[in-house]
Amino acid sequence: MVSSFLNDVARFVDANISKVVLNDTVEITSFNVKEVTGSTVGMQYIVPATDVSLVTKIELKDANNNIKTTNNVYVPITTDTLLLHTVQVKEV
Repeated sequence: MVSSFLNDVARFVDANISKVVLNDTVEITSFNVKEVTGSTVGMQYIVPATDVSLVTKIELKDANNNIKTTNNVYVPITTDTLLLHTVQVKEV
């Protein structure tokens, strides 16, 4: 029963992520993969080297541009780069 509920929550999270915003300026709305497996939302997307050379902040936003989560990172981008991003739903 708990795993079914966590899967429902993960599907809700997935439906509410419309885009990735890098460094407050670069928007990515096209995902190579965006899927729910169990209680995990998995996303894969390409970061174009022509748009950014260093990723220091990743935000996930909904269709209304509301921030759902923010992560400070340090990812140098020298060529087009595939990023894998996961959101795991857990019971606490």
